[in-house]
Amino acid sequence: MAKVENFEDLEVWKLARKLTGKVYALSRSGAFSKDYGFRDQICRASVSIVSNIAEGFERRSNHQFMQFLDIANGSAGEVRAQLYIALDLGYITQKEFQEAVKDISSIGKMLTSLIRHLRVSPTIPPPHHHPTTPPPNHQTTKPPN
Repeated sequence: MAKVENFEDLEVWKLARKLTGKVYALSRSGAFSKDYGFRDQICRASVSIVSNIAEGFERRSNHQFMQFLDIANGSAGEVRAQLYIALDLGYITQKEFQEAVKDISSIGKMLTSLIRHLRVSPTIPPPHHHPTTPPPNHQTTKPPN
């Protein structure tokens, strides 16, 4: 596994970001663009995936990261269900549906795999800009009163 220092390094985040762009593009035209409630819901759910991956990573705790990945996975299921509705309503074509469902299914599998990996891994190391040791002149004892 490649070294991951930022959430932007995660392949699942990159794919979720692309999916969000696809969802927005699909919902911009035809009757889909005028179904404001449904359009907003599927867009919010897709944004939730990419956002929860990022937010969980930034918590720098495997436990919290797994919780946010679980939320992202739930949002992925929501988007997948809504893609079926978009297809049924004629908002998207069968081809568009199949491409989006393929991506969302991959995201779900990647999230599940990452959660399993984190269960047995050490805690995410702090980023380089947060030192893990005190600065050289750091006092370790209380100053006299």
